[in-house]
Amino acid sequence: MKEKIERLLDTKRKIELGGGEKRIAKQHERGKLTARERINLLLDEGSFIEIDAFVKHRCTNFGMESTQAPGDGVVTGYGTVDGRLVFVYAQDFTVLGGSLGEMHANKICKVQEMAIKMGAPIVGINDSGGARIQEGVDALSGYGKIFYRNTMASGVIPQISAIMGPSAGGAVYSPALTDFIFMVDRTSQMFITGPQVIKAVTGEDVSQEELGGANTHNRVSGVAHFIDSSEEESIKRIRTLLSFLPSNNLETPPVYECKDDINRVEERLNELVPVNPNKPYDMKEIIKLIADDGYFFEVQPYYAENIIIGYIRLNGKTIGVVANQPRVLAGCLDINASDKAARFIRTCDAFNIPLLNLVDVPGFLPGTDQEYGGIIRHGAKMLYAYSEATVPKVTLIVRKAYGGAYLAMCSKDLGADQVFAWPNAEIAVMGPEGAANIIFKREIAESDDPIAKREEKIQEYRDAVANPYVAAERGFVDDVIVPSITRPRLISAFDMLEGKREVNPSKKHGNMPL
Repeated sequence: MKEKIERLLDTKRKIELGGGEKRIAKQHERGKLTARERINLLLDEGSFIEIDAFVKHRCTNFGMESTQAPGDGVVTGYGTVDGRLVFVYAQDFTVLGGSLGEMHANKICKVQEMAIKMGAPIVGINDSGGARIQEGVDALSGYGKIFYRNTMASGVIPQISAIMGPSAGGAVYSPALTDFIFMVDRTSQMFITGPQVIKAVTGEDVSQEELGGANTHNRVSGVAHFIDSSEEESIKRIRTLLSFLPSNNLETPPVYECKDDINRVEERLNELVPVNPNKPYDMKEIIKLIADDGYFFEVQPYYAENIIIGYIRLNGKTIGVVANQPRVLAGCLDINASDKAARFIRTCDAFNIPLLNLVDVPGFLPGTDQEYGGIIRHGAKMLYAYSEATVPKVTLIVRKAYGGAYLAMCSKDLGADQVFAWPNAEIAVMGPEGAANIIFKREIAESDDPIAKREEKIQEYRDAVANPYVAAERGFVDDVIVPSITRPRLISAFDMLEGKREVNPSKKHGNMPL
């Protein structure tokens, strides 16, 4: 038995070395960690349990029968993050470039299935040269099996992808099917077709970094949600994100002890929003002043910056925030902002995270680019997402709420459970200036002093329609509140809504305007 134990331990040591010391050194030279180093950083110390360490490929084509590939290029298993069960797989670039073959895919599929059965999040760490060419259709089949399980797990357990090297071709679609994508600046790339193929087919000359680097996907395409300067920072952020999420769709997120006063009155909120309705300010300041300890975990901070999404805690409980950003495009909703918000709303709803909507929106962004790009279809995604969501929904109108954008930011009619407004809020079909130009066009034109008459009519419209009290009279606003007491009022509202039960009509699934 002693000999057998020694043989076992020796075999495990060889497997844990992956592609060997030289390839590990090369990985480190590129500024990258190994698969096992990444897993150990992610999980609580000593908690990782490996599965399928002894798996080998079965390929005999092109000399593969004599090629050793420890673990077949992927490390899989489970452990804990802050004491909570998490499944993980990490592709090992030191073994055949982390390429995906039949058995490599089977290992990933096994932990995906285990995560679904156990109701625990799964984190996939991607660092791969793509499909293993020698295995042909078996490799392609492997990707298909992973995509299928990504889809079955969607809305059931949180799925997180960390891109920590190349991810090309079909490999990018598994991360795209997950809930959150993390990338590392200068070492992560994602693209369907690489620079060489693009050059040959279209004549475009582009580098890997320009085509599919972390900056591109965080700022331009919106494919990724987070960018970090190092793998260590990225993994630390993944751990933080998991603290805001439940383990599965049947649970609520963990509740943390709140040391911040739940009755805190924040006088700065009374002065933060400019009197001039056209003057910008930073909505993030309001979010931080409301949140426990002023902490806001923002998601997709560099994409569609005219809308803000992310997580805060109120009285220790996770709340998803959707907010207009007046500093960018005056807070207008456009194609990208609509997509960004709709996806986040549905993520929160899937995982029982209440929604707080902070509204200061002048409308949808006008222009032929938006209309030709399908702003009607994209904007409808927000309407659909809010209407479908059954989690507690609280809306606070901070300043402007005009037209269809007022509805799209979760009005009472789209299912908001509580709607509050600050006393300076303007709720109307359009801004007072535009409305006065239409309604009082003749009176202004015939006046001896058109400029003064116009200002008079703007104020008349504002007093008659564009204020929170008209909406409150009709029950569309539940209460007009002093800004400084916003935090305790929101905490009270979410506490009241904690037992909310709402069921949508029975159906196979809706037909979202994708």
